[in-house]
Amino acid sequence: MEDIAHASAPVLAAYRYCEAVTGQQARNFAYGIRLLPADKRQAMSALYAFSRRVDDIGDGPLEDGAKQQRLAETRALLARIKDGAVDEDDTDPVAVALSDAARRFPIPLDGLDELIDGVLMDVRGETYETWDDLKVYCRCVAGAIGRLSLGVFGTVPGAPDTARAAEYADTLGLALQLTNILRDVREDAGNGRTYLPSDDLAKFGCAVGFHSPVPPPGADFTGLVHFEVRRARALFDQGFRLLPMLDRRSGACVAAMAGIYHRLLSRIAADPEAVLRGRVSLPGREKAFVAVRGLSGFDARAIGRRQAARAAGRPPVRRRG
Repeated sequence: MEDIAHASAPVLAAYRYCEAVTGQQARNFAYGIRLLPADKRQAMSALYAFSRRVDDIGDGPLEDGAKQQRLAETRALLARIKDGAVDEDDTDPVAVALSDAARRFPIPLDGLDELIDGVLMDVRGETYETWDDLKVYCRCVAGAIGRLSLGVFGTVPGAPDTARAAEYADTLGLALQLTNILRDVREDAGNGRTYLPSDDLAKFGCAVGFHSPVPPPGADFTGLVHFEVRRARALFDQGFRLLPMLDRRSGACVAAMAGIYHRLLSRIAADPEAVLRGRVSLPGREKAFVAVRGLSGFDARAIGRRQAARAAGRPPVRRRG
């Protein structure tokens, strides 16, 4: 692979722009990708900057028709990137950086089309009756990002079960997105959005929504949150099987990003009503601890042990830490 240090000045400037966007707007993501070597870190920043542009269109103040037009223009730009039709002196630094990253790494850029599809679901105000319905949305806005990232990370030659790596990356994305949905239920309600499946809301008496710091009268909000937490934990357990397939630094990156959300999920489970009172987050020192733990390879080794135990028919041993 060509050394990024020998890239042209316009390409390096484009990557610096994407890294600045990532550092300013994606704290959890930035914690993870700082563990990567320069070429992978820059490629991930380019992916983030393009994805952020798509998200900002969906979340922005434009009228729905204007949002759809902007998303169509962004999809057209993506088509130019796929066709290799973006020159390095193009005035759009995100397009320049992503074009270079796609040349360096086997990134499945169709995943960004899926992200645009997911944001269009938001623009149209779609709601989800069942978990199967919500999974379609989650796969577009988060599972696709997992698969795109895997294109940058790659897998370790000879690692077992790598044919399922994309599936595990997708599932890990679903786990992160469901955690996001739980964390943001009140904020989303304030924006007129409800993501949790209506079947689940009805089951726990929460169909009227989440517009105040206390649950709706008669609702089993704690039961709803614990139900969704169990679903998210099962997704994490499946998605974490990706870690032993990655090289040390890529695995550390994934372990750091996913580990932050996994801890966030535990914090939500311990105090479900906290998500109605404000934004639940982890302090910086705890995020740093998760990053160090990921870089040490602890999580990847623990998952590898559990996989080996399952293959041998032994009960897995869970270690604290």
